[in-house]
This record gives sequence, structure tokens and C-alpha cells, in this order.
Amino acid sequence: MQEVLVVGASRGIGLGLADVHIAHGWKVHATTRDGSPPRRDVIAHRLDVRDVGELEDLVVSLPVLDRIIHNAGVLRAARQEMMEVNAVAPIRTVAALVDAGRIRRGGTISIMTSQLGARRGRTGSLGDYGDSKAALNDEFRKQAPVWAETGAISVVIHPGWVSTDMGGSHAPVSVEQSSVGILELMDGLTPSDNGSFLTWDGRVHPW
Repeated sequence: MQEVLVVGASRGIGLGLADVHIAHGWKVHATTRDGSPPRRDVIAHRLDVRDVGELEDLVVSLPVLDRIIHNAGVLRAARQEMMEVNAVAPIRTVAALVDAGRIRRGGTISIMTSQLGARRGRTGSLGDYGDSKAALNDEFRKQAPVWAETGAISVVIHPGWVSTDMGGSHAPVSVEQSSVGILELMDGLTPSDNGSFLTWDGRVHPW
């Protein structure tokens, strides 16, 4: 049975990603801030992505994984917190897992980003949020070749404008649509995709 870690799975896209992986026969590890399981069928882990001590505990508790998905993020917060959660924590979390050998050779890694963090091809602006995702994208582009040396394939993904607490009820993409699209996208990744900025429906997004 393949194993996946979904970081930030208490609701929304993260929970949707846990659900679709369960439906496709994966063993799912999921993090929530309080460590409570979002679903009966997942193995829950406590992680506030800002807490380095909790990250260290998470790393030693996990097996070697086939897939890592970092979904945790915030839309409305003070700029410093937004940069920490959206830009710094995803890279720190994935790097800790990769450095500890928690992703198998040929395994896949995705970090949820946003088209609002693109330097080109973005529509609209959310100020600090867009800045935080741009900073995430910039650092990812530096780290992806390093992570590739372990044999992992890593990408950043724009999940779409999704109908969640974050995206709002008028968003045109459902959680299920986005989650299924991301699963299918990750299933089809090859080494040539490493370092790419992709959308949930399989398109290459400009940086």
C-alpha cells in the first residue's frame, strides 16, 4: 500500500486530498494543528507548521513515504505570520522530510501555491498573500534541484479557485474536482516535471 502525508488536512483542499487518496487505496498520514484525525481512516499527526519542535517529532514518527503534499496555509493574517506559514514553513517542512529520508526514490512532492504568487500570468492581487506565495515559489525553484538529487519529483501546484472557507462559496471549482485533479496530476509526474509550477487540471503555469 502506498503512503502519503498531507500537511494541513483538517478541512478544505487538504481534507479533500486525504479523502481522494483513501478512495484510491492509499494509506494516509495527515497533520492537523491539534493532532485530531480529520477522518477515521487516516493516521493523524500533530503539527503547527510554525513549531520546529513539532516538526522534529513528526519527522521521526513517519515511515518512508511515496508522496508528500504540503497544503497548510493562511489567507488572512498579519504579514509576518503569513510569510512564515505560507512561504517559510512549506520549504522547511519538506526539506526536513527529504533530509531525513522520508520520501522514497521516485516519490512525489507537491506544495500548494497560488497563481496570485506568479510574477507573470497572475489575475487579481491579494497583497501580502500574493507576496507570500511569490516568496514560496522563488524558494521552491532553488530547492527543487536539491530535492531531485534524492530521486524525488517535486512541483508546486495552483489548486484553482476552490469553494472552501478560504476560497468562498462562489468559487467555480469544488474541493472534489480540485483534489481529484491534483491526485491524477501527481500520479502522472515524471522526472522531467521536477521544479514545475502546475495547475490542478494539468496545465503549466508561468512563473
